Amino acid sequence: MTTSATGLVRALAATHFVGRAGGVVRPFLVLYLTQAQHLSLADAGSVVAAIGVGDIGSQVLGGRLVDRIGRRNTMLAGFVGAAAALTALGSADSLPGIWAAALGAGLTIELFRPAGSAAVADLPAPERIRAFGVLYWAANLGFSVATVAAGILAKDGYGLLFWINVLSSLAAALIVWRRVPETRPAGSVRTRRALLPAVLRDRLMLAMLALHTGYFTLFLQTFTTLPLLMTAGGLGPAACGGVLASNGIAVVVLQPLAVRLLADRDGTTVSATSMLLVGLGAGLGAVSHGTAAFAGSVLVWTLGQIGIAVRFGDTFAGLAPAELRGGYLGLASASWSVGAVLGPLAGSALLDLAGGTVLGAACAVGGIALFAAQRALGPALRRRNP
Repeated sequence: MTTSATGLVRALAATHFVGRAGGVVRPFLVLYLTQAQHLSLADAGSVVAAIGVGDIGSQVLGGRLVDRIGRRNTMLAGFVGAAAALTALGSADSLPGIWAAALGAGLTIELFRPAGSAAVADLPAPERIRAFGVLYWAANLGFSVATVAAGILAKDGYGLLFWINVLSSLAAALIVWRRVPETRPAGSVRTRRALLPAVLRDRLMLAMLALHTGYFTLFLQTFTTLPLLMTAGGLGPAACGGVLASNGIAVVVLQPLAVRLLADRDGTTVSATSMLLVGLGAGLGAVSHGTAAFAGSVLVWTLGQIGIAVRFGDTFAGLAPAELRGGYLGLASASWSVGAVLGPLAGSALLDLAGGTVLGAACAVGGIALFAAQRALGPALRRRNP
């Protein structure tokens, strides 16, 4: 990687780590709303849903802003806007005010994702995969720090969580302001096309968006159904927390190795195999009994999660026209956000209606179907991005 590219990636990784490590509000938001604000579970759920809706919108909005005002300015707007929205969320005392602040937080907190992805996509193609891997690793390390720190800090009150989150957003904005240059290709503003017509004509992009929305729905339902399955299986809170924490630990430890091993492999094969592993791992978890079996299932789908992460950004960057990179990558990130909404709803409903065995079978079949679909798209992907 060239010196300038290395400096850019290090700066972006720092913003991803700081932004994620300081994101201590979201893990305890439901407890804050029910205990400090005395909202009902239904009202608290609606606030969390408002953040989710805002998160979906932020990926599309972020993609458009990236192509219009630039990568750097979009990141600055996101981090500063998130600080303002979180300040409003922590001080709002009426349900409409909390809803509005939550929607604003959802719209701004994740703006840095499509912007950072577009900045990496602007690098020469051979450097992208490793750069995307560094950003994913930094974000997961920050998330691991946030989950541990939030549990410790919440003992001293929820107000401290909001202030730490606000300060971390401002610190990330400062890193962007001082260290991140604008990378938007020269002339892309003059040649900009409308995003929606371009995407609607791009059948391969539409197929990949549908495929990844299905994948993220399957993958993200595990974070809702697995705790329910473990609790029903007799595991206590400490054991459940340890099993779930193994996911983040495995990502932080194995991600750098996976980038080195998978960077030069065929992207379609890596993605298809990874989707299959996620489906089989989620299916195994749905029929497991005991701490070791649940932990083994988590390791299987974590390997698939890592494989997808290694090639996700590079795959969509290869599909995007230069002047629409932000928009394409924003839509790609939106597939994750949509899956984050659909997955918990679908997984918990199927578990409640049909039980763990049927859920496990559905996950395994889903993984096989995703594997086959990704393989079928392989020739077209290779023609678009040799």
